[in-house]
Amino acid sequence: MTDRTPPHGYDIGLTDYGDTGFSRYLRRGFARSTGLSEKMLEKPIVGIATTRSDFNNCHRYMPELAEAVSRGVLAAGALPRAFPTISLGEVNLNPTSMMFRNLMSMDTEEMIRAQPMDAVVLIGGCDKTVPAQLMGAVSAGRPFVQLVTGPMSTSRHRGERVGACTDCRRYWGQFRAGTLDSEEIGAIETRLAATAGTCSVMGTASTMAAIAEILGVALPGSATIPAVDSARLAMAERCGEVAVELIRTPIAPREIVTAKSVENALRGLMAIGGSTNAILHLTAIAGRAGIRISQARLNAISDETPTIVNLKPVGEGYMEDLHAAGGIEAVLHELRPLLHLDTRTVEGRSLGDLLSAPPAWVDRAFIRPAQDPVSPLGGLIALRGSLAPNGAIFKRAAATPALFETEGRAVVFDGLEDLATRIDAPDLDVAAGDILVLKNAGPVATGMPEAGYLPIPRKLAQQGVKDMVRISDARMSGTAFGTIVLHVSPEAGVGGPLAAVRNGDRIRLSVAEKRIDLLVPQEEIDRRLAAIAPPPRPRRGYRALYARSVLQAEEGCDFDFLLPPPEA
Repeated sequence: MTDRTPPHGYDIGLTDYGDTGFSRYLRRGFARSTGLSEKMLEKPIVGIATTRSDFNNCHRYMPELAEAVSRGVLAAGALPRAFPTISLGEVNLNPTSMMFRNLMSMDTEEMIRAQPMDAVVLIGGCDKTVPAQLMGAVSAGRPFVQLVTGPMSTSRHRGERVGACTDCRRYWGQFRAGTLDSEEIGAIETRLAATAGTCSVMGTASTMAAIAEILGVALPGSATIPAVDSARLAMAERCGEVAVELIRTPIAPREIVTAKSVENALRGLMAIGGSTNAILHLTAIAGRAGIRISQARLNAISDETPTIVNLKPVGEGYMEDLHAAGGIEAVLHELRPLLHLDTRTVEGRSLGDLLSAPPAWVDRAFIRPAQDPVSPLGGLIALRGSLAPNGAIFKRAAATPALFETEGRAVVFDGLEDLATRIDAPDLDVAAGDILVLKNAGPVATGMPEAGYLPIPRKLAQQGVKDMVRISDARMSGTAFGTIVLHVSPEAGVGGPLAAVRNGDRIRLSVAEKRIDLLVPQEEIDRRLAAIAPPPRPRRGYRALYARSVLQAEEGCDFDFLLPPPEA
């Protein structure tokens, strides 16, 4: 380079051999082996982070999406360069995909930093991939656009529309209760996930797609387009064009992910009846931008924001219905008086500009007016109390109101193996009014699996019991439902009060007071905790790094060394 203009394209971040001219000469020489002409070598570069994997059914159309992004980049005058990162296929990861979210975020960040690109399009969809990409891209600091793979389309079983995975759980509950036989549950298995794409309900993947659009890092209208719809490919092409626009008129990630846009995302989360996992992920994404989410503010936003989207697991519809009903833009129009309208999007527009004209049409069966909501309150709240001094999360939108004020006897499972062994035992001492408690399923102990959706004990399910209060330091799928207290912090594995709970203890849940309390004297809790030896930790590899560095749920379960330093 002979002038003082910032380097672009293949001149970004030259490998250092102690001779800049040689570094450039060598890089360009090897780039030519890919068949690039001199003209293409001089163009700015848009990286395309692809996450295809044969283990990730949600991303089956990834090659088509990457090709469409490339078309948009080329048409806008830049050079597309696709590159792979880790892909997290939710149901194929042991012990849990959550353990590998931070690893994927590191992979994404470091590959953006290390490779020569002026901007990047991130393509993901399955539950942990979008938060991991957003965490990494915010930390990397280069302009980016998020593109999601889109939701599955529904199928049919005996005339009933079905889709993954709220219906998975509903049918499995019937199977456990003995009202479905093996032949029928096998037939249902073939119909729940009939197309490529993410879960067809408002689970974690759909929630994170919506949050990306509300934050402004994904294009308007992009969250809800079905994976199989040709409009998804057209949107991918537009993402490539916008990435090139971001090179010409840069907008840094921290100009988009701000305290105001995070609050907007929280409001949207409440309105759509979104996943509990989104609290963890949004907290981690915000944390990478130096923004902390207060549980008190979360509760205030929830109490001010109506639930207006009528989708499973909270309501009746599927993501394809939300898309046809008007999508996330129509939801935001209903929330407009509650939103910060001066936030920016990757297109350079303000949210206020985006919402300046009302939608042409909205299907009120799936997007209710704010004045006539599904519920006058938001879907999620944070709880505190002697059982969760640092907080817990409760999805009131998907719970049984009759159980909101409950005091009951604890039936305790010491871990996942204990749960699997005893939950269906005929001699399990449990009644419908009891509270099921699972310990040692938090981030440090086991990576925080989606085990918080404890099954109803078989003998109670066969008696017709459909819901009970369940408490754990685990997570649950965004597609799940029930009266379930999650993310209890500190977790049992680091000596939180949950570790002290014993069979027969009394526990009180109060949704009205936003409390979860162990009704045991504090002196007794302290005595019990002092007698518990800390569980063994992994000693090598990534799992050792994870257990040593992961933060608790209220800090998004990010790694302590990945957060930006406190501002002076």
